[in-house]
This record gives sequence, structure tokens and C-alpha cells, in this order.
Amino acid sequence: MAKKEYVLTKEGYDNLVKKLDHLINVERKEASEKIKQAREFGDLSENAEYDAAKDYQAHVESEIISVQDQIDNAVIIEDVDGKQNVVIAGCKVKIYDYSDKEEYEYTIVGTTEASILENKISNESPLAKALLNQKKGAEVTVDLGDDSYKVKILSIN
Repeated sequence: MAKKEYVLTKEGYDNLVKKLDHLINVERKEASEKIKQAREFGDLSENAEYDAAKDYQAHVESEIISVQDQIDNAVIIEDVDGKQNVVIAGCKVKIYDYSDKEEYEYTIVGTTEASILENKISNESPLAKALLNQKKGAEVTVDLGDDSYKVKILSIN
């Protein structure tokens, strides 16, 4: 089975590296310390603190594995500023949504960096899929399964 690739900006990749460092050098040590303290309470079979500490350790180790996998399989989006005439991952796209008669601007990023609060949409989202490889001025239909809507690409940055 092929490994999943994680599309990331350079900033997103750097943030993952920092997160991994924090998980390994801070949270992993905290988990070990919590287990050590819980053991001092005595009988482990009825020690809720010990169980909670072990659960925390398992969570941290799982996060480390997940983040390491994302780093190992990262595909870093090149700096695309002004270098393209079609929508690609990493670019900022301004669109006009015909259904609500509003303009929106989104940056297309990988799933791990997507944040609607920052107007960053996943390259795997229906909107991004409809926009990818399209030129300025193109009108595209965004398929939502049971529903769809139409948008026009106003600019690509």
C-alpha cells in the first residue's frame, strides 16, 4: 500500500518539526514524570492516577508517530508567488460565489494546515478540487454530492 503524502507549505512543515520536538522533549518527559509520581501512590491495580498517566503517555506516543509520519511523507509546496496562471496548491485564490453573491479569498493548503478561521482550505476539499488547475475567469461547479454551487475565479496570487 502506498504511503499517504501530506501536502504542506514550508511554514506548515516547520511547524510540524517544532511540534515533534515539543512532543519528544517536553510532553514525553512529562508523561514519564506523571507515571513515576503515580507509582508512588502504591497499588497500581486501583490507582486512577497511574491509569490516567499511562493514557496520557499513550496519547503522546501516538501523536509522535502521527507527526513523524507527516514529516516523513511531506510534500512541500514550492513558493508559487506570481509563477502560475492556474490554481495550484499553495496559491491564494479570490472567488465570487454566485449562490450567496459574495467574494471570498482562500489559500489552498494541505489537509494538516487547513483552517477556515485563517481562510486556508484543504486541497482535498470540494471547493479546492473544483478550483485546482483552473485559470482566472473560469466558472466552476463545486460538487457537494447531493448539492452543488457555482463560483468564478477572480484572481490567483
